[in-house]
Amino acid sequence: MSRAFAKDDGPGEPPVVPARAPLPPGAANPVTPRGLALLRDELAELEADRLRQIADHRDESERTRQLAIVSRRIGDLTDRLASARPIDPRTQPADEVRFGATVRYRVQTGKRAAELRQVQIVGVDEAAAAELSEGRVTTFSPIARALVGRRVGDTVRLRTPRGEQTLEVLSIEYDG
Repeated sequence: MSRAFAKDDGPGEPPVVPARAPLPPGAANPVTPRGLALLRDELAELEADRLRQIADHRDESERTRQLAIVSRRIGDLTDRLASARPIDPRTQPADEVRFGATVRYRVQTGKRAAELRQVQIVGVDEAAAAELSEGRVTTFSPIARALVGRRVGDTVRLRTPRGEQTLEVLSIEYDG
C-alpha cells in the first residue's frame, strides 16, 4: 500500500491560534468597565472550555490540539488582562471627548450631503469584539484620534482614503 494513503502518526503541525487585536508598541491598554467585564467573561469561558477538553477522552490527538489552542488563548488573554488599565468614563470631563465617550457627530465629505454618525471610543479588545453596527472604535483609530479633546460644536478635518472629511461634534455622553 502506498504511504500517500496511510495516516501519519507524527506530531503534526502545531495549531494556528489567531492573535488578539494588537496594541500599538508602547501603548497603554485602556479598557472601559464593560470592556474589562467582557475580558473576564471571555477568560471564564476559556477556562471552562479547557476543563471540558481535559475531560474529553474520545480522540487523544484532537484533545491535545484543542487544549493547545485553548491554553494559548488563555495565555494571550491573561497577558491582555494584566496590561489592562480600567478607566471609568464617569471620571472623564463631561464636556470633552475622551476615552469612553459616545460621540454624535456630523460628517461632511466634499459636496455630498452631511451624515449623522455615532461612535463610542473604547479599548482595542472591546472594539475588535464589536459589530460594525455597534459603532465602537478603538482609541487608537484615526476617527478617535481626530475626536479626542474636542467639545460640542468643534469641527475637525480628517483625511481618509476616500478624501477629506469635516467632522462636527454634536453631543458627548458617558455611560455611568
